[in-house]
Amino acid sequence: MTEKQEKILRAALQLFAKEGYHATSTSKVAKLAGVSEGLIFRHFGNKEGLLYAILAVGENKMKTLFVDIVMESEPKQVIRKTIEMTSKIDVSDYDFWKLQFKLKWELEINSDKKMEPLKMALTNAFQKLKYESPKMEAQLLILFIDGMGSAVLKGSSLNPTEMIQFLLRKYEL
Repeated sequence: MTEKQEKILRAALQLFAKEGYHATSTSKVAKLAGVSEGLIFRHFGNKEGLLYAILAVGENKMKTLFVDIVMESEPKQVIRKTIEMTSKIDVSDYDFWKLQFKLKWELEINSDKKMEPLKMALTNAFQKLKYESPKMEAQLLILFIDGMGSAVLKGSSLNPTEMIQFLLRKYEL
């Protein structure tokens, strides 16, 4: 990817996360990126192509977060790493994650498929630990991650460290 393409993607990400996909024009993206609007069309085809390029980068970020968990063989470590995952997100990536949350609602993009490897790893971990409802426990933790991530990104007064410690105690980790 060229430096200009990266500038375009960063500008689009910033604007889509702040203003929303529908409210952001390609001309705004071009202005923020310091490029011509035609360059956006040349590289990405249209605004939707730009969005899908950002989502592709995001898929890789999500896979990076999940790989350590999915490859873990010790069930308690799978659960621990999942609970601690929200604290591993770098502040510099907040715009990307804000965009993910916005897109779920604005464009009705469902993230269930993206979460499937994590859900499977958690379900397996809870099965190995002989929990009564492994699938429900996995879904509960995924909902926790989603809610915690949303709260952190919105600047909630919720203390994520306390919440993580609470869950680690709850699961005796």
